[in-house]
Amino acid sequence: MAGTVGMMGGIPMLSSCSTDKSKKGELTLPKLLEQAPDGKVIKAGLIGCGGRGTGAAIDFLNAGPNLQIVALGDVFQDKLDSCREILKKERNVEIPDENCFLGFDSYEKVIDSGVDMVLLCTPPHFRPAHVEAAVNARKHIFMEKPIAVDPFGVRKVLAAVKRAKTLNLNIVSGTIRRSQKDYMETRRRVLNGEIGDIVGANIIRNGGALWFRTRKPEWTDMEYMLRNWVNFCWLSGDHITEQFIHEVDVMNWYLGKNPVKATGWGGRQRRVTGDQYDFFSIEYLYDNGMRTHCATRQIDGCTNEKVEQINCTNGYADASGKLYDLNGNIIWEYPHPEEADTQSEWKVTNPFVQEHINLVTAIRSGNTINDGEDQAYSSLVTIMGRIAAYTGKDITWDEVLNADLYLGPKIYVMGPVENIPEIIPVAGVPGKE
Repeated sequence: MAGTVGMMGGIPMLSSCSTDKSKKGELTLPKLLEQAPDGKVIKAGLIGCGGRGTGAAIDFLNAGPNLQIVALGDVFQDKLDSCREILKKERNVEIPDENCFLGFDSYEKVIDSGVDMVLLCTPPHFRPAHVEAAVNARKHIFMEKPIAVDPFGVRKVLAAVKRAKTLNLNIVSGTIRRSQKDYMETRRRVLNGEIGDIVGANIIRNGGALWFRTRKPEWTDMEYMLRNWVNFCWLSGDHITEQFIHEVDVMNWYLGKNPVKATGWGGRQRRVTGDQYDFFSIEYLYDNGMRTHCATRQIDGCTNEKVEQINCTNGYADASGKLYDLNGNIIWEYPHPEEADTQSEWKVTNPFVQEHINLVTAIRSGNTINDGEDQAYSSLVTIMGRIAAYTGKDITWDEVLNADLYLGPKIYVMGPVENIPEIIPVAGVPGKE
């Protein structure tokens, strides 16, 4: 299931997705507030109380005045308890017992608890169903990246975010670079032609191994997989989707188009649990013949680096804040102020908080924002690369967009998980003598 695919089966002032232009036709930098404006209380419910979910709840509370976390949902009691303890310790927020929900259906109970919006922070396998339920209940949404692990889930999210637009619901995703001022200003300059036309990209994220959990005798299949979720493809989408999406999304943000084909390589040398790879290398081909290269690795003891290089006819960009000429000379650098200078117009607000500032501002101002479609397609680009590497086959955009592939069980119970063996995908077929 993890290794095969059934083939052929305007945001004003708040978001970096803005296409606002000056009178000269140039892109302008949208205004970013350092705090959301005051207004009536916004009550939020957190679905997924692990480390990222707890962090997102605190980021939301830090985004402005009159913001409340009033309900929590998770499948594990210890995660709920830990989240409640941290919220109490760090923000003096107490969640009553009657608003703490346990189980696979806890997301429904959080949505129905009287909240105005939800923070969707479970493992990404569950995101499509949670997005759909929140939209149907007419709730505003913060959804962590990625938004799906397979084409089936991507299509479900695309349908939900399209409906959200008709309901004037706000959706903001956890791809933080689109809310980060230095990244936004660098992109603005590139798209305004300061180093010519974009002709390709080189995107790399090499880092150490992620955490893992060794199975305990008392754990069922489901509990083991959920507690070790970053190592199972059906839950995380593999690290090319779960983590590398940040860098791939930066590339997509610059290019403004999706690839027509992916050719991929990958494998596993060091990961000790689960069914995923620990390195990928993907080449994406575009309709104009342009090619980009994206590679990622999670292995301890290796050289680590992050590269977000956008290649242009007259130079290249480091998307985090530098422009170079073709000889490698820096011709512009983002003017990061000194840490003590909190008044500078170039101050970069913590992007994990900035995305919540943007969301709350949109809710209170009535200027609807919805980046769900962009994030669905960025997720699909990473899924496309993963499938190409797992299978050793070139994968086209139409194939992956319309694929029947669904990862994971259809019924969720804390017991056996059928037909998802802990087996590593192997590309191709054995060689012959």
